[in-house]
Amino acid sequence: MEFERASILLRKLRLLAKEDKELNKLRLELKQLIIDFEKRNWNPEVEITEVQLKESDYATFIAEQERVFLLNRKEHIQERLSEFGLTQQEFGAILGHGKSYISQLMNGVYPFSNKDLIIIHRLFDIKLEYLILTILPSEERLRINDTISKIKITKKATSLKLKKMDLLKAV
Repeated sequence: MEFERASILLRKLRLLAKEDKELNKLRLELKQLIIDFEKRNWNPEVEITEVQLKESDYATFIAEQERVFLLNRKEHIQERLSEFGLTQQEFGAILGHGKSYISQLMNGVYPFSNKDLIIIHRLFDIKLEYLILTILPSEERLRINDTISKIKITKKATSLKLKKMDLLKAV
């Protein structure tokens, strides 16, 4: 999962580093981490298992969902900035961030803090579901379902469980 996220971030950093040269160092460090990971985990001399392929496919799917979510969140925020006639730099000042850092937040290089998201929600009246990614990791979803199945549940709560679709509610 982290590999897929890192690969997406590497592509973003390649584009952003053209505007902000300081990001080049971060991009090169991330690139080296990805190369090292690939050498350790995808060695061509070792046979790749079906489980590894499924895990990779699943991680790719989730990482893509996250990428689309971040893109949509950026669009929601930019629409509101445009509606209110605010620049991204002014938006950064409202949140207490500098120009280059707000650009990195908007592009998903760094995550917004919960405080930032609450301010954005209240200031621009953007629904929280457009600001906060709600995808549950597979392990957490399985753990929750397993725990629920072990608890003695009343008849009203028999349908209490997470479904596969709970992974898709982010976009």
